[in-house]
Formats: sequence, C-alpha cells, structure tokens
Amino acid sequence: MRIDGICFSLKRQITILPYQSRNYNLIIWAMLQFLDTFFIFFHTALILFNLFGWIWKKTRKANFLLLMITLFSWTILGIWYGMGYCPCTDWHWQVRRELGHYDMPASYVKFLLDYFTGQDINPALIDAGTVLGLVLALVASTYTNFKKYFMNKFKSQNK
Repeated sequence: MRIDGICFSLKRQITILPYQSRNYNLIIWAMLQFLDTFFIFFHTALILFNLFGWIWKKTRKANFLLLMITLFSWTILGIWYGMGYCPCTDWHWQVRRELGHYDMPASYVKFLLDYFTGQDINPALIDAGTVLGLVLALVASTYTNFKKYFMNKFKSQNK
C-alpha cells in the first residue's frame, strides 16, 4: 500500500512537472540567451578597453588598473586554473555550455575572431597576438600613466 502511494505520488509529479517546467525552461533559456549576448558585447568592450584605454587621458588610470587585473588573472589565477585564465571567459563558457555549445576554444579572442569572421583561425597565432597586444597595451599604459614621474626622475638625475 505504501509503495503504491509513493508510485502514485511520483506519477502525479511527473505528469504535472513537464507542464510547470515549460515556462520555467523558457525563462531560463531566455536568460541564458541574454547572458550569451551580454558577454559577447561586455567582454569585447573589456578587451578593446584593455588595448586602447590608455589613449584618452580620463581613462588612463582605469585602463592601467584593468590591465593589472588582467595580468593578475592570466598569471596568478592561471597557476590554479591554467595560464591565461579569465573569469569572464569562464562564466561565458558556462552559459554557452548550458545553451548546448560544447566545442568552445580555449581562447576567448579565438572565439571572437572565429565568431565575427566565420573562419577557423590558427589558435597559436591568436594566442601570440593576444599576448603581444597585452604587452604593448601595458607598455603604453605604463608610459602614459607614469611619464611625468619618469621625466622628473630623469631630470633630477641629470642635474
């Protein structure tokens, strides 16, 4: 009798659950689609700001800080999660896996270039370009943020 009661209760839940979960699944799917699109735009903007934020005087300090955070993530967090680790990439990949995209590349920049060009670009070339871009942006940001300091130090040494 008790076993029948449990079976009846499970059958009843199974019949009700799919109808109730349809709306829930639609909301989750819509949220995941929104997050996927959000991460594409947000992460692309973050990358572009990392590369070019040093150009404008008002954004130089924020750019330098973001470059330091990026460098910390790629190297220090990379010790535990793999070199080049980025939390934004990790979160975006989690969203895309939930949407059924399981064949994501290791590099977010590769994903963006493949996504926007429709080509399968060599990952080694993209990784080299990504590191070069970070190094050049870091040099430019360091120079523009600290040039007065370096100039004053240089002048005081030459007196």
